[in-house]
Amino acid sequence: MSLEKYKQKRNFKDTPEPEGKVEKRKTKLTFVVQRHHASHLHYDFRLEVNGTLKSWAVPKGPSLNPKDKRLAMMVEDHPISYATFEGDIPDGNYGAGHVDVWDHGTYEPVNEKSEVITQEQFEKDIRSGSIKFRMNGKKLKGEFALVNLKKDEKSWLLIKHRDEHATDEEYTAEDYAKKSSLAYTASRNTGKKTPIKKATVKKAAPKKIAAKKTAAKKTVAKKAVKKKVLTDSSTSITPYSVRKGGDKYTDYIKPMMAKLHDAAFDSKDWIFEIKWDGYRAIAELNARNSRLYSRNGLSFEMGYAAIFEELKKIKQKIVLDGEIVALDEDGKPSFQLLQQYGMNPESSNLVYYVFDLLYVNGTSVEKQPLIERKDLLKSLLPESDVIKYCDHIEGKGTAFFKAMQKQGLEGMIAKRADSHYYEGKRSGDWLKVKHMLTDEAVIAGYTEARGGRKFFGALILGVYENGKLQYIGHTGTGFDDKTLREVHKQMQPLVTDENPFGTKVRVNSPVTWVEPRLVCNLKFTEVTADGNRRHPVFMGLRIDKAAEDVTGEAPVAKEAKEPVETPAKKTKTATEPNDSTMDKTTTISGKKLTLTNQDKIYWPDEGYTKGDVIAYYASVYKYIGKYLKDRPESLKRNPNGIKGPAFFHKDAGEQAPDWMATYPTWSESAEKTIDYLLINDKPSLLYVANLGCIEINPWNSRTANPDKPDYLVIDLDPSDKNSFNDVVDCAHVVKGIFDSAGIDSYCKTSGSTGLHIYIPLGAKYDYEQTRQFAEIIAQMTVDELPNLATIERSLSKRAKNKVYIDFLQNKEGATLSTVYSLRPKPGAPVSTPLDWKEVKHGIDPRDYNIENTVKRLEKRGDLFAPVLKKGIDMIKSLKHLGM
Repeated sequence: MSLEKYKQKRNFKDTPEPEGKVEKRKTKLTFVVQRHHASHLHYDFRLEVNGTLKSWAVPKGPSLNPKDKRLAMMVEDHPISYATFEGDIPDGNYGAGHVDVWDHGTYEPVNEKSEVITQEQFEKDIRSGSIKFRMNGKKLKGEFALVNLKKDEKSWLLIKHRDEHATDEEYTAEDYAKKSSLAYTASRNTGKKTPIKKATVKKAAPKKIAAKKTAAKKTVAKKAVKKKVLTDSSTSITPYSVRKGGDKYTDYIKPMMAKLHDAAFDSKDWIFEIKWDGYRAIAELNARNSRLYSRNGLSFEMGYAAIFEELKKIKQKIVLDGEIVALDEDGKPSFQLLQQYGMNPESSNLVYYVFDLLYVNGTSVEKQPLIERKDLLKSLLPESDVIKYCDHIEGKGTAFFKAMQKQGLEGMIAKRADSHYYEGKRSGDWLKVKHMLTDEAVIAGYTEARGGRKFFGALILGVYENGKLQYIGHTGTGFDDKTLREVHKQMQPLVTDENPFGTKVRVNSPVTWVEPRLVCNLKFTEVTADGNRRHPVFMGLRIDKAAEDVTGEAPVAKEAKEPVETPAKKTKTATEPNDSTMDKTTTISGKKLTLTNQDKIYWPDEGYTKGDVIAYYASVYKYIGKYLKDRPESLKRNPNGIKGPAFFHKDAGEQAPDWMATYPTWSESAEKTIDYLLINDKPSLLYVANLGCIEINPWNSRTANPDKPDYLVIDLDPSDKNSFNDVVDCAHVVKGIFDSAGIDSYCKTSGSTGLHIYIPLGAKYDYEQTRQFAEIIAQMTVDELPNLATIERSLSKRAKNKVYIDFLQNKEGATLSTVYSLRPKPGAPVSTPLDWKEVKHGIDPRDYNIENTVKRLEKRGDLFAPVLKKGIDMIKSLKHLGM
């Protein structure tokens, strides 16, 4: 433990902070949480370890709610005497601002079994990236954990363990701050000066807090009282958050923008880049005063601290233009994950993709040709997992755009190779070509909530045309409980009696109008002839765009003058001919069902339609039904076929028919109650297929035992340079390990490029036991095939010639395409069970498809049926494996 970095950053002649020293003590270990309003409001979380205070900056403060996973950035060690420091750090000093003690007390370092451990062992746990401790403070009590995100050594998560001190209520540290702290923040927000007490360091150590059980309900009651005090106050106090926006700079660079273009093209004079789905961000870097902000000047420095800290390592004095993106587990950008980053940082990989260079050492390079700016940029950027150069291809825009479509990305940006950079201008030298239909919209009002929903039903949306707000539709999907609450809260100060459109709009319930100031992101299926967005889904609020700048840029659907020629269709399945040339309403088992757009082409190259999907599932229901019954469904919808955008839909929503069975359950990841659909009969399966669900993705467990899966699955997922023969080789090694354990295993094609291997569990073990057992099998497979198999999940770290042995599908809520499910892939493949004799070199999974699956079932029967039979004895199997 050292205070060297702490002392290097401070001039103790100018700051009242204690210089301190390393002082090992024999008393109980202490902790302190200090509320620190410097350039941004945050909380400093400090634990005494071997003579110093190990320290983390927590932007949102600690929480007693186990669902909250608070980002904590490790900073330099502080002296123990800092634990009693309160007051002002003068301007010009490191961390200038106001500090108050928010909570303090004693703590005990513990291990996985909640047993007290030594400080030496605790230090080892810190170095390994995972610590647990039991706190005894005035506010913070019970067990907590700090876990390193592994993306960099500084980024951690602070998590409350569930115990008698935990609460399921919303917990905000600001609700428990001192009045003097809140007054200081109020003065900062309003620009007024409020007298603040002189900085002090108490000579006495923090008082020991007697351990006493405080019920979570009392904590919540105190919180309610504090909320009333704040509500009654005349001063509005808003903690920092990315979604609401942080500090706003008045002097900043506005980025150059692209114009919308309707189609991809080729030209030797243009370069083509990925269109990232994130926040545009300018980074001004120099040794003394670096900044990171949005296109309208909102600071991103605390909200995306991991990126800002990495940027500050760059030694050159430069100005960069790029996009902050949150990547999902498949390495694809997700705007929704970016919106949720502050609440759930471990759910995504945060990256700043840099695509332009504006200044070098104070000199503008904006008049240099783009291609030269990018060459210089590439030479200046260091290698990093967080800050990445955005590469491009030259000339071949059409092929590049098709690759974007295949990857399911939003689109591409086309730029003239010799273009200059025009700050704050939208130029035809840069063009955006979209694959997925996305747009921005102004929120003009909301409808009242119905049923069990809270806050509001749907948002009323518009865009500006010639300075006037035009109605484009309304959306009630894409929300969880937290976003419903947050959006509703932000709309309340804007409520008005005046209709922003100035004319009546068609909605089906009473509307509360709001001043048109808030902007949101949407995705949708098409634009109708009258300009409405069809099937719009809310993707999050935008903090980086003014409402008056939102103009409709999505292309409007044109009414066809002549019939559209479609590809010739392949021979249809003989079991159930398709007569779906129009919408129709039918009754099955007494349940009324409307099937729409059955002639819509889903596979353009093969000619298969939505009606073919419905006919297939009608034919296969007697086989697939038992694998779906009583299992919550995660719906993956492809409403425009396999080449259109897809999205997941877990919540049944308001549109599900009354006869559709559902399963309401709390989702930890979404932090809301999700009303899952259950496919318990044939009409339900056809209803889901009619929604555009080409593939069916049920849970591994049933509603009777939601915590206990009926089977374990090993998912064999090849990398780019693997052949299917490699997958077959891995499958037989997995089978051999199961054979050694005395377990019969069952294989099916994934319907794509991999294989799935199942064993029956009979709902005897919970998900954690199942995952651990699956991990043992996966690791044994890798040990057997070290040059071919891997359990490395990260695509960026995984070798391109290794098959991923995925054991992580064995967790609650995780889903794979079920047996006999169609897949939205070329050729309309089906996830098909195989006899192990069929799993051999030369097999082609595309040979099992919509054309022949029903005939195969009628001939071979259901090869997968044993998966739902009596489960294995896991203990006995482990003994067979020598464990």
